[in-house]
Amino acid sequence: MPTYDYVCDNCGHEWELFQSITAEPVKKCPECGRRRARRLFGTGAAIVFKGSGFYQTDYRSESYKKRAAEEKKQAEKASSGGGSEGKKKDSK
Repeated sequence: MPTYDYVCDNCGHEWELFQSITAEPVKKCPECGRRRARRLFGTGAAIVFKGSGFYQTDYRSESYKKRAAEEKKQAEKASSGGGSEGKKKDSK
C-alpha cells in the first residue's frame, strides 16, 4: 500500500497517509476539520530495477562480499572439525 501526501486548502496543513490504492482520497483535514483536503500528485520516488534479479543482496559492495566469503570459510572450518584436520596431517 502506498503513502499519499495531502494538503488542506483551508489551513495549509500537510500530512502523509498510508492507504490502499483503491481507497477514496481523504477530504477532511485532521487539523481544522474542514472538508478542504486534497491529495497531492507527483510525490514519491521512482523505483529502479537493475540487473538479472531484484533482491536486496544483488547490490552488495565488494568489501561486503569478501568479508562474507571469509566468514563462510571460517564457519565451514569450524563445523568440519578444524582441530582434527591438523592431527590427520601430522600422522602422515
